[in-house]
Amino acid sequence: MDETEIKSTIEAVLFAAGDPVPAARIALVLGVDTDVIFETAKRLADEYSFGQRGIRLVRMGDDLQLCSAPEYVQSITQALERRKPPKLSASALEALAVCAYFQPVTRAYVDQVRGVDSSYTMGLLLERGLIEPCGRLEVTGRPTIYKTTELFLRTMGVADLTELPKLPDMSGSEGGEQLRAAIESLQNTGDDGVLEGQLKIDG
Repeated sequence: MDETEIKSTIEAVLFAAGDPVPAARIALVLGVDTDVIFETAKRLADEYSFGQRGIRLVRMGDDLQLCSAPEYVQSITQALERRKPPKLSASALEALAVCAYFQPVTRAYVDQVRGVDSSYTMGLLLERGLIEPCGRLEVTGRPTIYKTTELFLRTMGVADLTELPKLPDMSGSEGGEQLRAAIESLQNTGDDGVLEGQLKIDG
């Protein structure tokens, strides 16, 4: 099977699915190694990007998905007469950044880092699908622990958490300022405008 046929199959499957599809499933259908699917998908993604196409192919862990190019979100919203999702507040962005860098986390841990109660903001992040429960901490009360979701990765335009700005060494005296700078880099680059805003950690 040549590369053109593999590309076309990946494109057709992802377009029809609409949702993320495991690369292993496409590999099984085509009878090729999963690595071949990832390599071909990367080349196809580059073609979309370099050709300034209206769609993007993104990898999220072991899954692949087609989505609209972020620069066309306003046109898409207007054409489909959909209201743009409200932007997250600075406090919600701040809580999301803590979850992203320190996950899995409890709400109490987010409260401790931010220095304020995060009940409302954590609820908002759950409602938006940017974080999700991933178990309970084995301590008194067994509080819920949270992690970021695939939607968070897609919104940030990254394949996995290792592509986020590097977390600074918090043991040094400059750790706080470095963390603020790293968090500020988590401004919106995704496809739905949900992460627009400036982030900061209160000292």
